[in-house]
Amino acid sequence: MGFRIVSIKNRCKLEYSLNYLVVRSEKETKICIDEIAVLIVASTEVSLTASLLSALMNKNISVIFCDAKYNPQSQLLPFYGTIDTYKKISFQIRWDNTLKGEIWKSIIQKKIENQAKNLFEINEEAHNKLITYKDEVEIHDNTNREGHSAKVYFNALFSSSFSRNQDNQINKFLDYGYSILLSAINREIKSFGYLTEIGIHHIGETNPFNLSCDFIEPLRPLVDYYVINKLVDDENFKNVFINMLNLKVRYRDKELFLENAIHSYVGGLLTNLRTGSLVVDFIEYEL
Repeated sequence: MGFRIVSIKNRCKLEYSLNYLVVRSEKETKICIDEIAVLIVASTEVSLTASLLSALMNKNISVIFCDAKYNPQSQLLPFYGTIDTYKKISFQIRWDNTLKGEIWKSIIQKKIENQAKNLFEINEEAHNKLITYKDEVEIHDNTNREGHSAKVYFNALFSSSFSRNQDNQINKFLDYGYSILLSAINREIKSFGYLTEIGIHHIGETNPFNLSCDFIEPLRPLVDYYVINKLVDDENFKNVFINMLNLKVRYRDKELFLENAIHSYVGGLLTNLRTGSLVVDFIEYEL
């Protein structure tokens, strides 16, 4: 598995040669494709060859394209993740509804727990309220503890006047950070041979990433923490969130880079859904 997150920010040409990504600009740079986990094309002035894109897809390397404002716009993933994709998708369509509800309950409980961590030193009353909400989560989150927690959480984190629907700098940073995580999760779901469109809770008809939106929830508070504590501004926020994937975290008592932990986390959730196990393992981080 690759470990490098390569971001191309300036005008250049990207080519493929002898298992290397070749970057041609004022000088020539070569990067072994086997070392790459994600390629981010952050400039619209970059040109790429079809042979390079084919080689990247053969290695299951995610390619993220940014728009003229340097925001993630699209993602290139291989059609085929495994040789038994048809079998997995057929089973995915028939995932047991009760099992999906129990997995979603665990996901939301972990999300609220991680949100509460962000509030521990900021607002004790809001922190305690979120812990109460976590304990009240039911199967399928039928009582919408996630929604109630979100209102308390964002009000305590950013002020009572803040809304996720607003067009402001905070939401720009949040959306960018979330999109980086979502892209990583999309790649892993595809690599395991499943569809990102079919979720366990999200059912948006126009959302091509319903399952990814399910799996990302416990990790959203990590992005929130970065916005509050990592000096995110218009000059550095893209680099901050790209480097976030190199954060050291723990999964099943192993220390991993977040990028690699996401691979294991997604695989673990898909195993839960295949086997019916309700013991869900989550990515743990200390900040």
